[in-house]
Amino acid sequence: MNAALGLSRAIDRLSEAIGKSVMWLILVAIIISAVNAVIRKAFNMSSNAWLEAQWYLYGAAFLLAASYTLKQNEHIRIDIVYGLHSRRRQHWIDLFGHIFFLLPFVVLMAWMLIPYAWQAYSIGQVSTNAGGLIIWPARALLAAGFILLTAQAISEIIKKIAVMRGLMEDPHPFVSAHEAAELEGAALAAEVARLAAEQAKSEGKK
Repeated sequence: MNAALGLSRAIDRLSEAIGKSVMWLILVAIIISAVNAVIRKAFNMSSNAWLEAQWYLYGAAFLLAASYTLKQNEHIRIDIVYGLHSRRRQHWIDLFGHIFFLLPFVVLMAWMLIPYAWQAYSIGQVSTNAGGLIIWPARALLAAGFILLTAQAISEIIKKIAVMRGLMEDPHPFVSAHEAAELEGAALAAEVARLAAEQAKSEGKK
């Protein structure tokens, strides 16, 4: 199990590094969008390549950060029923879902997308839009995103088993939406009280 946990930590580090890096692609896409808009309005010039570059960048940010999102347990979950169960049963629900739903799906997608991307690369496929970009980088991003998700799914399964066996602390203790709202409200109230105390202190000095 120690070797498996070591593998899990390595996968987590990779997902985190990639996830935190690709957020800058959103900024690049915004800059390209702004420059393209200015050039189009000022000089009546544009190109489909600029538009497709934005799509590529947004797609890269979404696909390459998906594994980091899974690591952070930020994927969408409907916890109306989930939150009614004990934490141990929730672990079993998560483990069952990871093994029988998440892992088969991401493995299948990665297996199908690798030859899909390779085909576009081997024939030099280009966008059908006038002045468009080559296709294979977009397909390669799809494959890479699901390969990373496959690795992260394996990491989550390892961690879930380790938590259930008492070998590590739960990295994501369950907090219901109601509890999260209460915690956020308490934090906000504490911040308001702190600011009020500072203001009263500064007025007292005057």
